Amino acid sequence: MRSKRLIVVTGGAGFIGSHLVERLLAEGFRVAVVDDLSTGRPENLQAVAHDPGLAVDWAPVSRSRALRRWMRQASAVYHLAAAVGVELVVRDPIRVCRVNLHETEAMLELAAPRRVPVLLTSTSEVYGRSARPEFGEDDDLIIGPPTHARWTYACSKLMDEFLAMAYAHERGLPIIIARIFNTVGPRQTGQYGMVLPRFIEAARANTPLRVYGDGRQTRCFCWVLDTVEALVRLQHCPQARGQVFNVGSTEEVSILELARRVIQLLGSRSRIERVPYARAYAPGFEDLRRRRPRIAKLVRYTGFRPRTSLDEIIRRTAAALPA
Repeated sequence: MRSKRLIVVTGGAGFIGSHLVERLLAEGFRVAVVDDLSTGRPENLQAVAHDPGLAVDWAPVSRSRALRRWMRQASAVYHLAAAVGVELVVRDPIRVCRVNLHETEAMLELAAPRRVPVLLTSTSEVYGRSARPEFGEDDDLIIGPPTHARWTYACSKLMDEFLAMAYAHERGLPIIIARIFNTVGPRQTGQYGMVLPRFIEAARANTPLRVYGDGRQTRCFCWVLDTVEALVRLQHCPQARGQVFNVGSTEEVSILELARRVIQLLGSRSRIERVPYARAYAPGFEDLRRRRPRIAKLVRYTGFRPRTSLDEIIRRTAAALPA
């Protein structure tokens, strides 16, 4: 039986957003999606396109007339709309700033009058240059200078966090901030620099896997449905209001080892090609050496722990890609 509760998902045609929409519809909620298709795709919602509980407006948050109507009856918002991807950030920093700041402000302004609970997705990028072996929610944040476009995304998302907390303090808006670490799975593309789909596509074509820098930089990759589970649990946790949470896996792997593992698991004949950052990006590009989340707070509040191993993630992601 369909619930009368309406959930708004901005960026609902994106990689994570589309999986979240499917989850919410499967649980019986009505779901309203707002997406301007700047990085999302209509086909991401193909499996639920005819679900009677789904409504969609292909528009930016700030210009969506339907959203104003939906917000009068919404019981919760998942705000995932954002400009993402390292290549997009370096190539078009003005767009990144405009989208991440303006659209978030528009959403908060619409949610504030009725105090609709908002879960704002942020990013591990806000931890910046920190050399800590793992990142905790109360750590100081060390961002690079504005002369390096690479930090545009981190700063814009961090400003989103400050703005959301300001709405919480001044207007009583129920806010949860989820700092998402590297999430991977079906529907993620390599178009904007996402590493795992790039590696899988190259391995399947038996072409070189391009590893930037020395390849010793490490990441923790979380299966997209595990990330969705964490977001849903946070939204259903009243004690999480006004708090910041890391969301991700703690299984750490170097990018060089990830490339090797993709080649092995897919039985590929590809070789690994190391590419200096200076060839891949603008001069002065900086990469984080480690990005491992501390998730004890998330576990304490929600009981969530990621369940999917990296090898299984690689297999499932490869299997979901078109032949």
